[in-house]
Amino acid sequence: MIERKKYFERLKENRENGYPKIITGIRRCGKSSLFTLYIQYLKEEGIPDDRILSLRLDDDTAINLRNPIALGNYVRAFAKGKEMTYVFLDEIQKVSTILNPAFHDGKILLAKKGETEEGTISFVDVVLGLSREENIDLYVTGSNSHMLSSDVRTEFRDKAVEIPMTPLSFEEYYRYFGGDRETRLTSYLIFGGMPKAVLETNDVARRNYLKGLFNTTYFSDIIERNGWRNEMRNLDECADILASSIGSLLNVSRLANTWKSDRRDDVSSYTVDKYLRAFEDSFLVREAKRYDVKGRKEIGASRKYYFTDIGLRNARVDFAYEDKGPVLENAVYNELLYQGYQVRVGSFDSYSKNEENITKRTTNEIDFYATRGVRKLYIQVCLDVDKKETWEREIEPYIRLNDSIEKVLIVRKDIPTSRDYHDFLVMGASEFLLDYISKDI
Repeated sequence: MIERKKYFERLKENRENGYPKIITGIRRCGKSSLFTLYIQYLKEEGIPDDRILSLRLDDDTAINLRNPIALGNYVRAFAKGKEMTYVFLDEIQKVSTILNPAFHDGKILLAKKGETEEGTISFVDVVLGLSREENIDLYVTGSNSHMLSSDVRTEFRDKAVEIPMTPLSFEEYYRYFGGDRETRLTSYLIFGGMPKAVLETNDVARRNYLKGLFNTTYFSDIIERNGWRNEMRNLDECADILASSIGSLLNVSRLANTWKSDRRDDVSSYTVDKYLRAFEDSFLVREAKRYDVKGRKEIGASRKYYFTDIGLRNARVDFAYEDKGPVLENAVYNELLYQGYQVRVGSFDSYSKNEENITKRTTNEIDFYATRGVRKLYIQVCLDVDKKETWEREIEPYIRLNDSIEKVLIVRKDIPTSRDYHDFLVMGASEFLLDYISKDI
């Protein structure tokens, strides 16, 4: 089993803090395995089996506990009269939302979509209620179709600890495999960090697994959650467009136009927007907003979209691996987030005079403006800078900025770290991903 040290430590840090620990993230990224490791740790700490309750609510043996009232009663009965008990509820989304029996002659009736919150009982009520018990330390996971980060923020607000989990970062991937950095990075940029794909023994199995995840897992979840029974084809098309556009500035109107020109199919901006939101809510993609690095504010409707896992992105383009630059950019974005940075697309306007002495405005883009605490970085990502025109294009925004923030140029090659005559930092991707961004200053 692959160690997920960062998330494991978050669970330890929040042990017995009085709040439920809610692990969110894309399906199949290792949430259930994290529970297994943590339960093993508790046992090694001396916690006896009769004070640990682990329920897989997607198992047929737990069917009766999908009634939220029955689940709450069962857990309380288990913990009654004991010292601190540790309760793990895996796949909490399997718990049904029911109408409050107090208003329906004690009958258990399933709620319909759109029923008012005041008249229903759901997993949210169970989680909050159990977390208030003094002798229950509660841990919860849920699949993306019902256990979304947006749901946690809305329903739990400041009453829970959310631990967003992702597929393996490159740091975790390399820590597991070791060996030559460049070889490992090449493999990671193709197959990504979904744990089961990482553990497969051959590339054919990895490809098949990743390609199958979309229809059998992610799309099925999105369709179930939103009731889009006849929209599989459109979801498929939208995923393909996003996969072919990583690293490009997009907005809803542009995506709709791309859809029309490439697919010969009219899709409204409203429809595109709802698909984007569904993909984001299910953790398939994440958006990087544009940020005016001079005006210090977010700007415009355009933004970039990156896949949470590179292997899933590559599966959408059938592993046609020509877009190595955007794929590396996606990897850098994911690793920065994993290391705790806030990441946005840098943008600013500069002005110059042309030959007719007319002022010309130029909008400059920087791949990433990343901040963590007092550390601030501008980052440009490219495959190589062997050609003079490539080098000049990449550093031009840096020259125009002319401020004191560290400016980094990442290249795919394994090169010695150096500084150019502008004092810009130039380094290879593996060193940036494994060494540079994890350091504190």
